[in-house]
Amino acid sequence: MRNSIKLKDLDKNTKYLLSLFLITMGIGIFTGLYFVYLTTDMTPTGTIEQYRGSEIENESDIPDKFKKPIESMVMTTHDHVNMFAIISFLLGFIFYFNSMVSNKLKFFLLIEPYFSIIITFSSMWLMRFYHPSFVYLMMISAALMYFIWYIMIVISLYELLITKK
Repeated sequence: MRNSIKLKDLDKNTKYLLSLFLITMGIGIFTGLYFVYLTTDMTPTGTIEQYRGSEIENESDIPDKFKKPIESMVMTTHDHVNMFAIISFLLGFIFYFNSMVSNKLKFFLLIEPYFSIIITFSSMWLMRFYHPSFVYLMMISAALMYFIWYIMIVISLYELLITKK
């Protein structure tokens, strides 16, 4: 993966533009993670309850959370898979031009989020309709995707704002 354009060699205005974009994306991603925390407590139990509904002791109980209907599952999947692919592309496009990470590691960091997107949302469906234990696969793949997004953001920002030509 060789290219002649490097983030550190860009003009000052382009560096600031890309840096502000990356910071804004980081804030947006954090806000999404906070929403996940509010709705699931970021625990397997909370995540299972979010999609499969609350357990009830007797028939007269009203569950805290209802099973997520298929229409909601389809909309969530559609919106998130498309937006996550766009986020991965935009972050990856900027990250591609860094000079700090190269070869196999760079390639892995660029393509892995796409696999995590597919695994995360496939396991969400499997957890909802097949078995709750798929929550672990969902949480691991989502965590890996978010971690890699932040690695790409931090490395790109470092090269844009700190590394000298």
